[in-house]
Amino acid sequence: MRSAAEDWNPKLYLKFEDERTRPPRDLLAQVPLARPRRVVDIGCGPGNSTELLVERWPQAEVTGIDSSPNMVAQATARLPAARFEQADISNWAPAEGTDVLFGNAVFQWVPDHLAVLERLLRALPEDGVLAVQMPDNVNEPSHRLMGETAASGPWAAKIGAAQRDVLPTPAEYYERLKPFARRLDIWHTLYNHPLDGAAAIAEWFKSTGLRTFLSPLSEEERAGFLADYIARVAKAYPERFDGKVLLRFPRLFIVAVR
Repeated sequence: MRSAAEDWNPKLYLKFEDERTRPPRDLLAQVPLARPRRVVDIGCGPGNSTELLVERWPQAEVTGIDSSPNMVAQATARLPAARFEQADISNWAPAEGTDVLFGNAVFQWVPDHLAVLERLLRALPEDGVLAVQMPDNVNEPSHRLMGETAASGPWAAKIGAAQRDVLPTPAEYYERLKPFARRLDIWHTLYNHPLDGAAAIAEWFKSTGLRTFLSPLSEEERAGFLADYIARVAKAYPERFDGKVLLRFPRLFIVAVR
């Protein structure tokens, strides 16, 4: 499940493939199952996270689901041996015998995702694993400045409330999920990605967080919005000695064993 703005752009998303694939690698390292039968990559995107699952469990039936037709097409081209489906995670349910549900940077887009996570965890068999990571960066300058840019320009009326909600606290996830898990691990990891200046930060988020801000705008308005946003980002993320900027990026991780 992803936002209802225009469809996702896989090529733009994959401009930072190595950085975007580090969190699912870190998440997968904490999944304790050796030989799951069925594995589902929820919000598979262009297949970079699905590829990790296929490599980890070559004997398993691996399926990727995503609400974006573009992402499903890109993932299918990347991994023709795997299976991919278009689906809305808000009402999707795993098939019987599914042992791993893996969600990389998707549930932050799902309305009432705590209830969805609880439902999915309860659907797993004994020893099944729900493994999820989500960006927890709404209060970072990169995202606060999106809202400030939106509110201060001539495009304000068109954009409206485009910002994602702040994630629940770890305690809230624990209270909702622990009754259905014999083991529950919740942690944060803070990444610091070196990027090529403020414009690269905007390029990173054009394929994710900025989409809902830019989607309602004309081409001219998009250019104006991005110029304003990049100017603000340049002040918040100063260049280092080598011309790079450090994009601070906190993420929340959850591994629940049924």
